[in-house]
Amino acid sequence: QVQLVESGGGLVQSGGSLRLSCAASGSVFNFYTMAWFRQAPGQEREGVACISSSDGSTYYSDSVKGRFTISTDNAKNTVYLQMGALKPEDTAAYYCAADPDYYCSENGLSSGDFGSWGQGTQVTVSS
Repeated sequence: QVQLVESGGGLVQSGGSLRLSCAASGSVFNFYTMAWFRQAPGQEREGVACISSSDGSTYYSDSVKGRFTISTDNAKNTVYLQMGALKPEDTAAYYCAADPDYYCSENGLSSGDFGSWGQGTQVTVSS
């Protein structure tokens, strides 16, 4: 398994930008498909972005498409989530996840498909 540590969360005004980072250790990073999920209080965990290890294919949920970008830096064993045009409804705890077998597609993301998780980082967007 890979160990994941998120950072970069914080408080930002509506319309602003924020970049989340997730540093991985303990295994070969570029063998893992990486994803970002988020969970707001009282709501289910939502998969928002994914990048496949095999070919770099990506997936974005409709709620973030065009505003968020997922990317990886294999030299730094890090995955990023660049978030722009933030809205108050983006407020949530954001979690990084990894799995060696998952392939990102337009079928969406399920948290049950990912075996490794970070501890989460809070993003709060004020109106």
